[in-house]
Amino acid sequence: MTQYMISVIGSSTDATPAPEDMERLFAQVGAFNDDVKAKGHWVFAGGLQPIEDATVVDATGDDVVMTDGPFAEAKEFIGGFWVIEAPDLDVALELAARGSKACEGKVEVRPFQSDDVELNEGA
Repeated sequence: MTQYMISVIGSSTDATPAPEDMERLFAQVGAFNDDVKAKGHWVFAGGLQPIEDATVVDATGDDVVMTDGPFAEAKEFIGGFWVIEAPDLDVALELAARGSKACEGKVEVRPFQSDDVELNEGA
């Protein structure tokens, strides 16, 4: 089976949900997670802290440079994710649609590279 990452897309313009809305979202996502586990698609998942808590690490030069904040200034960011296993893209997209409904937000689906993909040494 192929592994897919389903990324939950957040926006810098999103308002912080009210406590009762957070409870509803947690319950919906929890039920979705339980179903994904029960059907054997679960690998792992996680929510991320706000983008203000990010640290960019750049060790491409002689010195390691660490910078507070996200790598790029953007209106949208990844707020959390699921890593699932599915037999094909159609199943992954069906799960993503259900995950989007559960978290009441947009998600992006991307397959992981297979083990037989060779990295281009010149890239």
